[in-house]
Amino acid sequence: MPVIKQRQYDFSKAQFLATVPETLQRVYAARGVFTDQDAQHELKELLSPKLMKGLTQAAKLIADHVVQQKRILIIGDFDCDGATSSALAVTALSDMGAKHIDFLVPNRFEYGYGLTPEIVQVAKQKNPDLIITVDNGISSLDGVETANQLGMQVVVTDHHLPGAQLPQAAAIVNPNQPGCEFPSKNLAGVGVIFYVMSGVRAQLRQRNWFAENNIAEPNMAEYLDLVALGTVADVVPLDKNNRILVAQGLGRIRSGRVRPGIKALLEIANRSLHRIVAADFGFAIGPRLNAAGRLDDMSIGIQCLLAANEYSARELAQQMDELNHDRRAIESGMQQEAMRSLAKISLDDSDMAYGLCLYQADWHQGVIGILASRIKDHYHRPVIVFADAEDDGGPQQIKGSARSIVGLHIRDALDAVAAKHPHLLSKFGGHAMAAGMSLLKEHYAEFASAFDAEVRRQLSADDLQAVLLTDGELSPQDFQLPLAHQLRDGGPWGQHFPEPLFEGELFLIQQRIVGEKHLKLVLSTEPQGGQLIDAIAFNVDVKAWPNQAAKKAKLVYKLDVNEFRGNESLQLMVDYIEAL
Repeated sequence: MPVIKQRQYDFSKAQFLATVPETLQRVYAARGVFTDQDAQHELKELLSPKLMKGLTQAAKLIADHVVQQKRILIIGDFDCDGATSSALAVTALSDMGAKHIDFLVPNRFEYGYGLTPEIVQVAKQKNPDLIITVDNGISSLDGVETANQLGMQVVVTDHHLPGAQLPQAAAIVNPNQPGCEFPSKNLAGVGVIFYVMSGVRAQLRQRNWFAENNIAEPNMAEYLDLVALGTVADVVPLDKNNRILVAQGLGRIRSGRVRPGIKALLEIANRSLHRIVAADFGFAIGPRLNAAGRLDDMSIGIQCLLAANEYSARELAQQMDELNHDRRAIESGMQQEAMRSLAKISLDDSDMAYGLCLYQADWHQGVIGILASRIKDHYHRPVIVFADAEDDGGPQQIKGSARSIVGLHIRDALDAVAAKHPHLLSKFGGHAMAAGMSLLKEHYAEFASAFDAEVRRQLSADDLQAVLLTDGELSPQDFQLPLAHQLRDGGPWGQHFPEPLFEGELFLIQQRIVGEKHLKLVLSTEPQGGQLIDAIAFNVDVKAWPNQAAKKAKLVYKLDVNEFRGNESLQLMVDYIEAL
């Protein structure tokens, strides 16, 4: 059961215009936004590309290859950020006049993550003069060295945290590399390549390339639908710079200025183009794109994002939707197996590891990250889920996917384990909240123990208590559709800039299960009569709900706008419910 706490803030700093509703002012202040200017999302307020280390060098080199019409190969990652990054790079360079541009995504089951020496050998078959990595490469020391030896130059564009040594690439653009003064360290991979392509356009403009070749100079804003999608789906913190990128991308999509692939994915997920919010990227489009990389080949996703017409985009979106259904079925089975194993020790939480490792040989490599996330949410502790890697004839390797909680930087924790036990991890990398790794199967038990010890060193038992932070209570008159609209439009909301969440006690007028495990409610601020408020709680414990004996409940919820057959109504999206 989570602890419910109200967000703390200093409202004395707030200097909003009277047009901003008081409830929204309170929400903003609790997130460190105190003025109308801070809440604006104008493109002119984006941070300058000039602040990013290596960008000018990379842009010059890429522009040289465009002008000389040399072969350029984009090598991306197999997730949504990698797919949007690859599509953006291919599209932008093609728009700028590059004639020989192609992409390659490593199959996660054969080659693993990043620019490995093996994928460089595959890339060589395409005979590129220049390789541009997107959303990967900062840890690819051996891969970059292999490319150099084979006569291919490499530009690394990435956002992951670097190791102690950087690859010997022709240029590196990563806001997290040492010495980079770019203020936002939170760009997703697609944000980094967007900045790089802006630099390439500037270089080509200086060389009078567009005018001399009768090429319409591309408007970088045309790529912001991709940037917004990749940024939200990769769950990077939505700082001011990222909020601008996402807000601008959302605005373009709502106005119909969207590429066919994203439009097709929205339609197949039953999302309205004109009502899309940031959460739709994370819960509707992202999973379908990621399913291609998890179960099959992310090239399907990239081809969808590159589709020139709605017909081909719909066909590819349909394939990804089917893959996503398969992914859900696989994940459900794996989750049931994991929960059965954990139930044996979870009767007494003191028996459970602080840093939890799970391994099953036949679990699907492409789904272990989602499983780790589900278990992390359930038990509120860092989780790593392992499955067997492909058999290459050598000692059996296993691959792990980690998800963390606030308070533990998972990549740094793995770094600490590697420093104390150098023989355990074959390789690893990632972010504060997610990471991936490989190790020998024979080292699993030793690693699990070492990881738990490191988590125990950094976290206390109190840190393992889930906390729901709310924006306080709403008054009865706040349960109105206009406020729901204002809150929805006050975003974009996302990681580190969470959607407004409220708490309160409301009377239960009606309750029933829909769709097997979703609780549909009618609530009221009064025990009888008064305003009736629709609400829904997803994935409830059907053994506990409906609870006809309960007449009142404590709820944590979001105000939402429900649209049905063209009519809008207020609806609460319930994150937590407790019978009173």
